[in-house]
Amino acid sequence: MTSTDMTASEAPCLFLSVNFDHFQILRAIGKGSFGKVCIVQKKDTKKMYAMKYMNKLKCVERNEVRNVFKELQIMQNLEHPFLVNFWYSFQDEEDMFMVVDLLLGGDLRYHLQQNVHFSENTVKMYICEIALALGYLRSKRIIHRDIKPDNILLDEHGHCHLTDFNIAAIVKDDLRATSIAGTKPYMAPELFLPYEGTHPGYSFTVDWWSLGVSAYELLRGQRPYIMRSSMPPNEILQMFHKVSPGYPAAWSPEIKSLIRKLLSIDVQRRVSCLGELQGLDLLSDVNWDAVLSKQLPPSFIPNRRRLNCDPTFELEEMILESKPLHKKKKRLARKTLFWIHCMALAFDGRSREPRQKLVAVVQTYNNKGMD
Repeated sequence: MTSTDMTASEAPCLFLSVNFDHFQILRAIGKGSFGKVCIVQKKDTKKMYAMKYMNKLKCVERNEVRNVFKELQIMQNLEHPFLVNFWYSFQDEEDMFMVVDLLLGGDLRYHLQQNVHFSENTVKMYICEIALALGYLRSKRIIHRDIKPDNILLDEHGHCHLTDFNIAAIVKDDLRATSIAGTKPYMAPELFLPYEGTHPGYSFTVDWWSLGVSAYELLRGQRPYIMRSSMPPNEILQMFHKVSPGYPAAWSPEIKSLIRKLLSIDVQRRVSCLGELQGLDLLSDVNWDAVLSKQLPPSFIPNRRRLNCDPTFELEEMILESKPLHKKKKRLARKTLFWIHCMALAFDGRSREPRQKLVAVVQTYNNKGMD
């Protein structure tokens, strides 16, 4: 049984006494701006998971503590076949940990970098699977806001799983989100409107645009709009209205039409919910119940004889990392549990002063140690 096969007796429980000592660290498989991901095995059940761990000091310094807690809050209440599902969370003096499903097929960014050619049928399947996940998220009033190949993981059979809710937003009732978040090349046009001074907000439509950009990139190996990370928002908006994405002649009319409907600049014309997608004549042949139950085998199956990730992650953890995870127990032997108070202070977002004081305290703690 894989970590995605969840039984009632094994369901995630926030009140189980789980800590770092309950897991055996196997190897590092990924990293982010202030966190890393490794493969772990729970010692009592021998079950394999992915464990995301985030350095507390870096979270505080970058004012990311609120996002970390928000991600945890969101993931605790989600369970879906096409999401990376949550199992456990805990913390120690240095790090916060989230234990989630282990997906060994790699993320779609990795496969793009390996020059994998994705067929139209494969991309069509990915669109359907992520669309089902988006439909579920909408029922929970969640906008993901960061859909891109990097955040779509494959399981060993080739099915998609959406991950990373670090910048997701929860919208209540008919309210709209207004804060700007996302990865610029995948952000919908309406996300850039606040920079012009007037903006009615946005909703779930932004995720469907990001899905369209990702699907286009998987098929063509490049994104539909080429933009620099330093490009000002007003130039990006102008580009959306002046530049039309190119659609290769080799693509079928069906896949062109599908992606065009996802990449409509006009929000009112964009496919922006599961029901609209399922109602398209282009997808009339899709058995949605079979997709949801993973009865339809994907065309692309990741190589099961290798770990589908950058091997340098493990080298960095073992050789370059100043505080490698496998030496954590020895490092923490003399430290005290003062972090609960610190994290409560960091989570107080009413002013910058508490966070600045906390950074100073933590830096002193890390430099001198505490008995």
